[in-house]
Amino acid sequence: MNDVPVAVAAMPSAEGTAVARAAAVVGGPPAVRCTGLARRFGRRWAFSRVDLEVAAGARLLIMGANGSGKTTLLKVISTLIPPSLGAVQIFGHDAGADPAAARARLHLLSHSAGLYEDLSGADNLLVLSRLLGRPLVDPVALLARVGLAPRPEPVRTYSAGMRKRLQLAALLLKDPPLTLLDEPFAALDPAGCGAVEALISGLSGTVIVASHQVGRAARLCDHALLMHEGAARWQGPAARAVEAYTALHGIDNADGGG
Repeated sequence: MNDVPVAVAAMPSAEGTAVARAAAVVGGPPAVRCTGLARRFGRRWAFSRVDLEVAAGARLLIMGANGSGKTTLLKVISTLIPPSLGAVQIFGHDAGADPAAARARLHLLSHSAGLYEDLSGADNLLVLSRLLGRPLVDPVALLARVGLAPRPEPVRTYSAGMRKRLQLAALLLKDPPLTLLDEPFAALDPAGCGAVEALISGLSGTVIVASHQVGRAARLCDHALLMHEGAARWQGPAARAVEAYTALHGIDNADGGG
């Protein structure tokens, strides 16, 4: 039988109860509530039985090595893929019953770019502004905010770093109440990482960052969740994220970016 493996639930620790308490301070439902969440591919469980609550306005780091389940967890929260078990609520909306309502309140920046490959970066932003029903933006100014110069070539000719910057420009344009960032520092040089760090720090609303660059990402967050082999192993203040990551893995390999 393929029973779900028992995992340590990501309920707030004594130090991490601020995540739960902050929801009452805001006065509305939490931005994200995951109950008994699990996802498998065939016979392999990507993660299992995660219970998680993220208050509106909070900033959460989901950390873990490659294969820990953090990216799949973000995809399930975003409704990009459905859970195998459990439920997700986004600002009180059942993401399974009404995924469109959930998606309208969030934006996922992931490895799959979600860009129009045959259009230029500027044209991508113009199309997005129309799809969002927004007044037409100044794409040159928006590209400049993420360190991109306007160019006529289509996005399919962009480097990985340029594509990441264009994704960030799209995120700034949408300005959602919930932002999900999967490895936002990947494919960027040190200068690019610093620029992205500044952009993330200026985001409004609730932010969830999944990253193995723990030190850099922890500076941007209030709380942290440590995933390991598909299970939630620890949750607490982001200030202790590097300590928790290092204790689990036995060596100081939490790439800190300083």
